[in-house]
Parts: sequence; C-alpha cells; structure tokens
Amino acid sequence: MDHEPLNILLVEDEEAHAELTKRSIRKAGNANRIDIVSDGEEALNYLYNNGEYADKIKYPRPGLILLDIKLPGIDGIQVLKTIKEDPNLKRMPVIMLTTSKRDEDIAQSYNYYANSYLTKPVGFKEFEDKIRQLDYYWLLINEPPNSEKSV
Repeated sequence: MDHEPLNILLVEDEEAHAELTKRSIRKAGNANRIDIVSDGEEALNYLYNNGEYADKIKYPRPGLILLDIKLPGIDGIQVLKTIKEDPNLKRMPVIMLTTSKRDEDIAQSYNYYANSYLTKPVGFKEFEDKIRQLDYYWLLINEPPNSEKSV
C-alpha cells in the first residue's frame, strides 16, 4: 500500500481541541498538511475555494475531513449534508470527530453518509491514541477513491 500523504481539513471551533488534534496527527507523521477552519461556513468556503480560499494551489482539496458537529453558524451536520449531496465532493471521506455521544447526532451523521463517527475522549493520552489510530487507518490502510475519476 503505497499512499501519498493526504491533506486533512480539520473543522473545529475549540482552539485547544484543534491544536491537540493537529499535534497528534503530526506526531503520527502520515499527513502531508493539516488545514484548520473554525466554523461551518469557513469549511464550505474552503471546500468550494470561495473568498479567501479561492487559490486552489494554496488550498487544495483535502483527502480527509475531520468535522466537529457543534460549530457556530452552520453546524457540522449541515456541512456533512452539503458535502455528501455534491457530486464533486461526496466521495471525500468525512469523519465526525466530536464530544457528542447523543444517539440523534450519531444517527443523523450516518444518515448523511459520514464515513465514521468518533467521540473525543477526555484524557490527553486517550485522545492522542485515538487520533493515532484514526491516522493509521485513514491515511495508511484505507484505499481512497481517485478524486479525478467518477463512476
């Protein structure tokens, strides 16, 4: 399994969670780059190369999205729904990475075709281990679709 490192888009409004996630991914060493946005509108602007994200070279399409549910403005569920309804984005893997353990949030995420749903553990070490496992599976083991070809 020879994979090029993927770009990751992390959508997280809690700065401490964003930094911890970024540090954990960097420590695992399999991501090419990690871009962080702090709300749903910013995430959609990034994905559609709108506004400050218009430069497609500077802001390339991510190979993986880590998406929090509880975001200011447009929430994570709506961002997920928008991604999965768009023929150009729908095959992009989206992992819901959130503190919510609510059955409704889990069900709704999968109803809108989230690729995975992970809850953030409270402890630093446990969180770091979970991110490392996520990194290993999604960036090394999983075979991503070729984003240039559609079926």
